[in-house]
Amino acid sequence: MIQVLKKFKPRIKARIRKNKQIINKNIDNFFDWIKGAELVELKECNTNEDPVRPELDNVFRRSYGRKIYGVKYKGEIYAVMCFAYTNKIPRSVEELDKLSHDAFLQSAQRDQNVGQIAIAYTVWSKKKGGGKLIVKEVFKKIKKSNHLNRLVTLSPLTEMAFKFHSKNGAKLVQVNETTQNFEYEVEKKRN
Repeated sequence: MIQVLKKFKPRIKARIRKNKQIINKNIDNFFDWIKGAELVELKECNTNEDPVRPELDNVFRRSYGRKIYGVKYKGEIYAVMCFAYTNKIPRSVEELDKLSHDAFLQSAQRDQNVGQIAIAYTVWSKKKGGGKLIVKEVFKKIKKSNHLNRLVTLSPLTEMAFKFHSKNGAKLVQVNETTQNFEYEVEKKRN
C-alpha cells in the first residue's frame, strides 16, 4: 500500500501544480476588464437593475445637477453610481432631493459649481469587482474637482451596505431613521 502511494505522489503533486496554474490564469483573466475600464457620465441607466433605489427614474437622477456615472469596458457598462451634489448631508431621499435642488439653484447664481458634497445614493455592479472599481474611479474624479470636498453616501440600513463601504475605506458618519451615511475621506492634492 505504501509503495502504491509513493508511486502516485509525484503525479498528484504535478496535477496540483497544473491546477494552481490554471486557477491563477483564470483569476488574472477574470479581472483583466478592470485594467481597460473607464469612468463615463451616462444620460440614463436601466433603473430596474438598481437594487437600492429602483423607484427613482432617470429624470430624478439627472435633474438639478445630479449625475449618473458608469464604468464602461468594450462598450458595455459594468457598474453604475448615481450622485447628487449638496451643501449638507441628507438623511433621506426626500431631503436629498431638496438639498440638491437648493445647491443647484445657489450655483446658478454664483459660479455654476453645484454643491460642495458629492452624495452617492445608489451603486450597483453587473460584474465582479465593478462596485469597488467605480468607487475608486469616482473618488479620483472628486479629488480632481475644484468645488467638491466631500464624498458621502446615502445608503440603506443594510448589513451589505455597511460591509461594502467599510471594506472600501469609508467611515460611518451617522445612522438615520431609514438610511445611513458613510464618508470617504477626500484629501485634495496641492499643487
